[in-house]
Amino acid sequence: MSAGVRKLGWSLLAWALVLLVATPLLWMLSTSFKPENEVFAVPVTLLPEEWTVEYYVLLLTETSFPRYFANSAIVATLTTLVVIALGTLGAYSLVRFRYRGREAIASAVLLSYLLPSVVLIVPLYLMMVKLGLANSLASLVIAYTSFALPYALWLLRSFMAAVPEDLESAAMIDGATRMGAFLDVTLPQALPGIISTALFTFILAWNEYLLALVLVNADEVRPLTTGVMTMLVSGFNIEWSLLMAASVMMSVPLIVILAFLQSYLVRGFGAGAMKG
Repeated sequence: MSAGVRKLGWSLLAWALVLLVATPLLWMLSTSFKPENEVFAVPVTLLPEEWTVEYYVLLLTETSFPRYFANSAIVATLTTLVVIALGTLGAYSLVRFRYRGREAIASAVLLSYLLPSVVLIVPLYLMMVKLGLANSLASLVIAYTSFALPYALWLLRSFMAAVPEDLESAAMIDGATRMGAFLDVTLPQALPGIISTALFTFILAWNEYLLALVLVNADEVRPLTTGVMTMLVSGFNIEWSLLMAASVMMSVPLIVILAFLQSYLVRGFGAGAMKG
């Protein structure tokens, strides 16, 4: 078999897999523009026979979706900022400083990430009640940080290790302090990895459902994941067109972020795979 035929075969396989993964997303988008009577119409049609934006208007003007959206944006952004700030400094410490128990701490960080989230739900809830943070956005930020930080530390550790230590030494010889060398030399070199980690953290906080369901019961502080389910899904009825419109709106921020940061994400994978 020639190289051209093999290449064509792999390309067809790749596009078939892409189509398989994208079909539910295309169906979600199509359904969000269908009138209610077309959703269960037979025969099934992929594209709407009658296009409508009624459910998008209804979602944004007559439901609590904008408030849920704002709550998710606040929680995901704050979680990302806290995780990146703590994770960057922690990873730098694990890579650059020599102290007793350093490797044990790194192993403990990895083990803590491997714990299933359901094991920690009850302790987290009781801790939030003791702190007076139950039913608040702060409780979600703390909970999401506790789960995202171990992963960020482990990931950023490899990115920091890929930055040659000689660059920092040269900066300090020229008069820079340790913190100055960290800010001016290490951080710019590790930026693709930091952006990749921030992206993963944001997606985790944006899509998380279980912790939000347990820690937040007040409607005014619900994030999108639990708010949309509570608003549109019940035991007797599901507003399918509204639900699909909400799902599309929930996906838009992630699609936009991925579109703008894709190059950093790819560079981050490469940076984490190299050891300086």
